[in-house]
Amino acid sequence: MGIPEIQTPLSVEEYIEGEKVSEIRHEYIGGAVYAMSGGSEAHNAICLNLASALRQHLRGKPCKAFMADMKLRLSIAEDDIFYYPDVFVTCDPADNEKFYKTRPILIVEVLSPSTERLDRREKFLSYCRLPSLQEYVLVDQERMWVTCFQRPNDWKPAHHAEPSAVLDLPSIGFEMTIGEVYEDVTGLGAGASRSK
Repeated sequence: MGIPEIQTPLSVEEYIEGEKVSEIRHEYIGGAVYAMSGGSEAHNAICLNLASALRQHLRGKPCKAFMADMKLRLSIAEDDIFYYPDVFVTCDPADNEKFYKTRPILIVEVLSPSTERLDRREKFLSYCRLPSLQEYVLVDQERMWVTCFQRPNDWKPAHHAEPSAVLDLPSIGFEMTIGEVYEDVTGLGAGASRSK
């Protein structure tokens, strides 16, 4: 995340209204607004693979999957924060705001060179404070490498780098092979060959 696009602090209400008409998405941290860059073809394919599989799995159940354009609202210390996770799932019927959600059970971020540090550190620490969150998944778009953090496992990372390995998300009773996560993604480096 770079320099804020708007220097004057915005209220939450001003931010939400602005996002309704903005041609680009912005994340919001304590009054500062940060423009988001567009994603690559690989980023889009991974998000679509996950969101499609999750939507199909959750059909007829109380949980809902969201992708890209739905905001997630957090309150940390005295700051309001709005992020746009790549994919997330909510299961709480009281989580019913029209333009944002607050109680995710699962969050997935697809890593890119410009966001990897933010996703691994700042967002990880912020998301883990959400009482509802059970699983946080990071998917590398440049190599076959998926990392899953789970609350019942004290947020210790579990890494998956083989196409036949299974991403198991017990919070929603969902399984997907790593090969399926990366379906139609070309030019991947070897998962385990790059240092973590």
